[in-house]
Amino acid sequence: MEPDFSTLATTEYGNILGRDQFIDIAIRPLFQGMKPISGPAYTVQLASGDHLMLHCAIYEAPKGSILVVDGVDSKNAVAGGNVCAIAKKRGIKGFVIDGVIRDLGEITAMGFPVYAKGVFPVPGRKQQYFELGSPITCGGVKVCTGDIIVADIEGIAVIPKTKALATYQAAKAKVELENSMTLADWEAGHRLKVQQAIEAAKKA
Repeated sequence: MEPDFSTLATTEYGNILGRDQFIDIAIRPLFQGMKPISGPAYTVQLASGDHLMLHCAIYEAPKGSILVVDGVDSKNAVAGGNVCAIAKKRGIKGFVIDGVIRDLGEITAMGFPVYAKGVFPVPGRKQQYFELGSPITCGGVKVCTGDIIVADIEGIAVIPKTKALATYQAAKAKVELENSMTLADWEAGHRLKVQQAIEAAKKA
């Protein structure tokens, strides 16, 4: 049985994963109070100024998935209020977009989670076809359909599906270890690590 990846924060996965598994900080929650999301990625490749495949993906993505989109640039909005409303209705958990959207007021009101670079009022066109579900790059990270996305106010983790269970178990074990320690215990260990690091740095 697959674990509930949402029980851990991105900072806790950050203790295990390298920085190359975290999407660029320019892609962020677009409104305050946005709920964290986690689930399998469904990848979408777009062309500059074109949003055809994102508009297709809201009908093709499995329920419970997160659309992860390479929008190429921020020249045109790739989604708006109606697209988000349909995605929400169909059980899609949210969007992670390397690009921009529009209708932020509507999206905020419906509480649909969108992580993107920002907003822009002019929509793109619908002309360029790409195969849905193919590997993409989003925010500098390679994402494959089925990889686990965990997104919150701290960042967006991409956990490769082949390492998802092991990553979750390692992160959970570290959390449980730290939770079993008092602050005094943690401080003692931390002071020792800092002193050892300083001594090593002086010798380097």
